Amino acid sequence: MSSPAQFVEDAIEAAKRAVQFDSDGQHEAAAYFYKIASRLLFQAAAVSDEVQVEGLKNKAEEYKNRGQVLLEQHAAIQVNTEQDKSRQKLLQFRFLMQQALEADAAGLQDTAIELYTNTIEFVTQHSELMQGETKELTIRALERAEELKGITFSPSSSSAETSPTKRSHAYTVNAVGQALPKLHRGSSAHLQVVGNTDGYTEEEKRVLFHTSKINHLDYVPFMAIDLKEKFQYAIPFTDKDGHLALAPKQRQSFHSWVRPQDICPEPTILLGNHPDFYSIKQTVISDCSFVASLAVSALYEKKFGRKLITAIIYPRNAEKKPLLNPFGKYMIKLHLNGVTRKVIIDDYLPINRHGQLLCSYSANKSEFWISLLEKAYMKVMGGYDFPGSNSNIDLHALTGWIPERVAIRPKDADFNKQSLFNILETRMAKGDVLVTVATGEMSDSEADRTGLVATHAYAVLNVRTVNGVRLLQLKNPWSHLRWRGNYSELDMRHWTRELQAELNYDPHSAAQFDNGVFWIDYDSICAFYDVFYLNWNPELFKYTYCLHAEWKAGMGPTRDVYTIGANPQFELDISNEATGAVWILLTRHIMDIEDFKENREYITVLVYKNNGKRVYYPMDPPPYIDGVRINSPHYLCKIILTPNSCRKFTLVISQYEKTATIYYSLRAYATCPFGLKKIEEPYRYKKEISGEWKGATAGGCGNHQATYRNNPKCKLEISGATESKILVELKGPKQYQVGFDITIKSLEDDSVTAPFRTTSSGSYRSGFVILELDNIPAGCLIITPTTFLPGQEGPFILTVKSSSPIQLSLY
Repeated sequence: MSSPAQFVEDAIEAAKRAVQFDSDGQHEAAAYFYKIASRLLFQAAAVSDEVQVEGLKNKAEEYKNRGQVLLEQHAAIQVNTEQDKSRQKLLQFRFLMQQALEADAAGLQDTAIELYTNTIEFVTQHSELMQGETKELTIRALERAEELKGITFSPSSSSAETSPTKRSHAYTVNAVGQALPKLHRGSSAHLQVVGNTDGYTEEEKRVLFHTSKINHLDYVPFMAIDLKEKFQYAIPFTDKDGHLALAPKQRQSFHSWVRPQDICPEPTILLGNHPDFYSIKQTVISDCSFVASLAVSALYEKKFGRKLITAIIYPRNAEKKPLLNPFGKYMIKLHLNGVTRKVIIDDYLPINRHGQLLCSYSANKSEFWISLLEKAYMKVMGGYDFPGSNSNIDLHALTGWIPERVAIRPKDADFNKQSLFNILETRMAKGDVLVTVATGEMSDSEADRTGLVATHAYAVLNVRTVNGVRLLQLKNPWSHLRWRGNYSELDMRHWTRELQAELNYDPHSAAQFDNGVFWIDYDSICAFYDVFYLNWNPELFKYTYCLHAEWKAGMGPTRDVYTIGANPQFELDISNEATGAVWILLTRHIMDIEDFKENREYITVLVYKNNGKRVYYPMDPPPYIDGVRINSPHYLCKIILTPNSCRKFTLVISQYEKTATIYYSLRAYATCPFGLKKIEEPYRYKKEISGEWKGATAGGCGNHQATYRNNPKCKLEISGATESKILVELKGPKQYQVGFDITIKSLEDDSVTAPFRTTSSGSYRSGFVILELDNIPAGCLIITPTTFLPGQEGPFILTVKSSSPIQLSLY
């Protein structure tokens, strides 16, 4: 027989294990060991002296009670788990049925049959659903599916090869881009597309296919067939691309990935009919510009009653309201690299050990539109470890609205402070533009004093003028930390009763709760903020057209200081006497997060009044609009039209210190009809020859007749056509002014009248000169390359391009 001490020792060991299991949440195992510890202590009490008996019995009773409580909790959890499973299956059934009914009502009979069939199969797999209302609906689904089959299907057409799921694979963009002609050349379906609508060129197909791979994942263009995307599965959907990479701050407190139904009992995507911008909360991800973009988009939906960002979440109902998918799959439509593309995600979200979301979320705990949109965008960007962006980029991706960057530079002469405020106030009130504003660098002391965050984006909710006071209402995406200066809730001097009544704002009430929303005067904006980001509604325009192209790294000089002849150029032809505006948006395609983090490519659009002809010199003619080169993926250029305006422009894509091939989209929006096409070179033949000016052959220009004749001469022989187009290009040392003369020596046909006897390249230029000639008859031409002054020695390269066969040699 064991001694009391042995019983107690064994009881202590069992109790230790019980406590460990209890703390780990393993209730069933903990209850088992509590029961053993209780029994051992009762046995010890039975053989102990009276002094120890009472204490041992009390402890035994305590362990017994704790074990019983845990068993009851475990049983309750099991019941709740089964109830949760049943509720989840019922949600899945209702989702399937709703999708089938909506497809049926929309006349999509093939899709409706497939969805009715999926519903019936799902109920068959979960026989516990075959009761009551669910059973009745299943029978109706079966009857309706059979009815539709009798109408639409023959035995051959019901095979798997013609099912919507199988058919969708034919629309996947492949190496030759066969599906791409179905894409819309505008960014909004309502816009009238001008120009070629037959399909994309081979170059465009190649560009759009190549730039579909972003951060090593494929994001194919969004097409009508994607509206039939499958959202129903036998088991909850898990993204084949795996969980997103976490940001460092997320990893510090990460516990697990969970689905919405693990967070709340009745999740939904969107509460009510429109999103609540006040509810948006940013957490540890550095995506303030994206969260600010969500806020201004949500405000737009509420204020103007039009779906904007919630309409890009699929699945959705006929009213474009996003639906909770109990199978866990969602499709988000984003504007990426020139076209709308589909992003597939599952609904796994990261939480910490306290069950709190480690991503942006809604203060309305049961809705998840914010978290899902953020997850889709972060997936494209390579994970939650986001390097930061700006709202021009983010809002364009979410909405397709036209991005414009307006730097706040009060000291610059061309910064019109009042005009900018007027635009913000009037256009925001009409719903024409979405606006955010961002701070620049600031010291810690300045940030503490002002309540502002350095290099941080804020949503602009309202812009008002009251009794001459210019005010903006902003929201910090963090949903806390506000401006502490003029017109903040702390400012008792400026908030008159009249102003409070006009803006329906009580600073005393606002001071009780920091939700990150505040008023600030425009002068303070100009003093402490760096840039406004405006995204304009494409519906301001009636016409649109876009082109997708590449600019290879080896085409043209690295810096287009001396020549832009090899730059991509486009002819913009506007209808006669039209007034209004044409906006040109250049978008550089980005495919790698490292490129996004360290964007060293500076792009712009130069506009010339050159009658739609190719421009060779950057400043001859001077550009009508000299674009500023910026390292943002988007650059917007605005052409304002009057009745006397130029009708034909040349658009030149320009870049500062080009280092790699650029894939880009050029999109035009206009209030009047227009034409936009690439200016192709007409030259099929090219010859190049090298020479040098040395000693006596460095004869200088024609002003120096004694030495001019000693310059090198090149013979150009043109054959074939009676009228050819040629381009002559001379490159020499940049420290010299260079030029050339062309003389027609002989013609194949003596009856033809030559357009000139001798002509020149015009003004001498530093290191580079070019001349384009039309209507040149077949024959022999002599080209004399020269420096401006005699004695200037160095190498040169003479290049001739022609529409007809040519030969080029030293003469």
